[in-house]
Amino acid sequence: MPADYSGTWDICSNVNFEAYMVALGIDFATRKIASMLKPQKVIKQDGDCFTISTFTTFRNYECSFKIGEEFKEVTKGLDNRTCQTVVNWDNNKLVCVQKGEKKNRGWTHWIQGDELHLELTCEDQVCKQVYKRTV
Repeated sequence: MPADYSGTWDICSNVNFEAYMVALGIDFATRKIASMLKPQKVIKQDGDCFTISTFTTFRNYECSFKIGEEFKEVTKGLDNRTCQTVVNWDNNKLVCVQKGEKKNRGWTHWIQGDELHLELTCEDQVCKQVYKRTV
């Protein structure tokens, strides 16, 4: 049985976010604002169907998907690109591949203890974020 990701998660660590945003082509002003934000993720999981919402005081983003089904994703509020996206299980990890304008783009989520880990990749940059489940 795959891990249960459902819950509300608050960021506690964000490493290499600036370089990741540069790789995405996000403008200077937006990068400076985004680097100061403390995102909260709300994940709703129903079997292999997910909705991941990311909330900040600046912008919010929501993505819904079913494991193994490719979908068209518009990264509105992020870098505003269109990707063909698919998310699959790799043991208890959620692995996302986003095919589009940027090479080697995607993310991986996994749970370790009471922490939600997220690695975001774009081109040669990797951003590592850690979230703690809120009580």
